[in-house]
Amino acid sequence: TMAHSKDLLVLENFIGGKFVPCSSYIDSYNPSTGDVYCRVPDSGKEEVEAAVKAAKYAFSSWSSKSPLERSQILNKLADLIEHDLEAFAQAESKDQGKTITFARTVDIPRAVYNFRFFASSILHHTTECTEMATMGCVHYTSRTPVGVAGLISPWNLPLYLLTWKIAPAIACGNTVVAKPSEMTSVTAWMMCKLLEKAGVPPGVVNVVFGTGAKAGEALVCHPDVPLISFTGSTLTAQRITEKSAPHCKRLSLELGGKNPAIIFDDADLTQCIPTTLRSSFANQGEICLCTSRIFVQRGIYSEFLKTFVAEAKKWKVGNPSDPTVDVGALISKGHLEKVRSYVKKAQAEGARVLCGEGVDSLVLPTGNQKGYFMLPTVIAEVKDESCCMQEEIFGPVTCVVAFDTEEEVVERANSVKYGLAATVWSSNVGRVHRVARRLQSGLVWTNCWLVRDLNLPFGGMKASGIGREGGKDSYEFFTEVKTITIKH
Repeated sequence: TMAHSKDLLVLENFIGGKFVPCSSYIDSYNPSTGDVYCRVPDSGKEEVEAAVKAAKYAFSSWSSKSPLERSQILNKLADLIEHDLEAFAQAESKDQGKTITFARTVDIPRAVYNFRFFASSILHHTTECTEMATMGCVHYTSRTPVGVAGLISPWNLPLYLLTWKIAPAIACGNTVVAKPSEMTSVTAWMMCKLLEKAGVPPGVVNVVFGTGAKAGEALVCHPDVPLISFTGSTLTAQRITEKSAPHCKRLSLELGGKNPAIIFDDADLTQCIPTTLRSSFANQGEICLCTSRIFVQRGIYSEFLKTFVAEAKKWKVGNPSDPTVDVGALISKGHLEKVRSYVKKAQAEGARVLCGEGVDSLVLPTGNQKGYFMLPTVIAEVKDESCCMQEEIFGPVTCVVAFDTEEEVVERANSVKYGLAATVWSSNVGRVHRVARRLQSGLVWTNCWLVRDLNLPFGGMKASGIGREGGKDSYEFFTEVKTITIKH
């Protein structure tokens, strides 16, 4: 039964330091039950206009604060989120469908750390200086904030990826208008409630909720938003690029992946198998860095496959709020159908589905029968040209295939349009370095997965995006550099 409107959580836009109601709303679903549980503003041009105006107004005083002053405010905000960590984790799990365990240990701690990291890094950047003694000149560079930053974040890691954009943007002295995904807006709204207490002045962080087609479009097309940072699909990124071209906006686009794991016959399988299960199925496979193509050297292929499938079957699917559950619900009914359709296509092409979707029965608790759940699914004998090996599925589905030589596997790993992340498993140091160099990928993890140092560049090659984010990279993206020459 559908909840009565009085029981629903109703979000409001946060503009110029105040919560502002909207004239129309969108339903947001609880993915683990299939019920509407929240109403999200359906913002458009008008709301974006008000938010940009507030951000423009706040810019001059915020950008003239010292890095230390901004740093202290970011640290205070981190403390406030951390203080409410459990409430944020519960909200993220309910809204997104991810397990409470993942929200508690990954999403919210990382959101807190995003603020702490940029609060610290903003204090340590230096600019360049060169001397031309013969000309009697000194050149130096200066960096200033760009202005109003438009930040558009996705539904898979809602607060984690929103704060990864907000933190560097405001640390550098910009003001922001952010648009989270309309499917997962609750934690962004909760964060807005803490901004004033943290000392963030009105208008520095504005959050406008709504769809990409309406709110996102208005933000990308706004002439007073010189910079857009977007994480999401390659298709949406193409539209953002077209719409922002007439305004010459600077873009940072972090898009999808079709990430390979390359497992050589000298890999330590006791480490490799549990890590590759995580890299395939963590967060329901809804992470742009997830492994979806596993290349295993022929000598260990059958052994790997047998163990991998047996272990995948142990992953528990069910109510995300149960701390013993490994796999929560997928984000939406439409997305679940899309992911399932890939498994059907693989079967139609003659691939073998070894466990999961359509093979094993999914038993769900009483309250979760209408939720959007799917078992971890392993597919073998898939052809490289299959859509299951070429397109991003973004669910708990991974394909396992055999290879013979290093040369061959590098070529096959590179034969997709994406190039975000890759993992390499081998105990041969020379081989690890050789293969890592040749993979067309912005990130390569060897004998591990998702170990991140936020100082280092993050981003993809090819259709996986444009630009890099990280300590130095985000600073460069969110500031304008100027070369100044002084003749003395």
